[in-house]
Amino acid sequence: MIASLSGTVAQVALDRAVVDVGGVGYLVHATPATLAGLRVGEQALLHTTLVVREDSMTVYGFADTEEREVFETAQSVSGVGPRIALAMLAVLTPSALRRAVDQEDTAALRRVPGIGAKSAQRIVLELSGRLGAPGPDDGAASGAATSAAGDERDQVVEALVGLGWAAKVAEGAVEKALAEAGTDRVGPTEVPATLRAALRQLGPRHG
Repeated sequence: MIASLSGTVAQVALDRAVVDVGGVGYLVHATPATLAGLRVGEQALLHTTLVVREDSMTVYGFADTEEREVFETAQSVSGVGPRIALAMLAVLTPSALRRAVDQEDTAALRRVPGIGAKSAQRIVLELSGRLGAPGPDDGAASGAATSAAGDERDQVVEALVGLGWAAKVAEGAVEKALAEAGTDRVGPTEVPATLRAALRQLGPRHG
């Protein structure tokens, strides 16, 4: 199993990155928040898990081991594969996911693209007691996006589009999230916080 990758970031896209490790480029799928912390040409360490299927071998990468553990546990739920598990972490921090399961907050889970009412109920049932007790959430889930030099709102919009939202809808959600936070800009370090705030503005997905 590939437990981690340490190397030079060769490429960053909406849902994946390429990390050069000793001359070998590894394609790594990751959440927008993890990808937002990568810079082409710079060194990076990603905690990874390898998902093996009959026709593929896919590497998923995370900024820390906590996210990786939640990703692996989420896949124990019937009907939840690696793509849905990754989408869950794109919308919710590990602490927010624990809280949603602990409080049976299916509305929070339905904000994740691909999760409807029935699957949200199944996730609550099957993950209950398996993710650990909920703790205080990190700053990225608070929705606060303070002003800073630069404006990375296009990156947030592109991430939302990559998660399945229409561009116009994504742009509107970002505008509302920024207005709620009392700013009109997205700094380079604020992409994850703004992304999650915009997802909350979009509300639950139905189906």
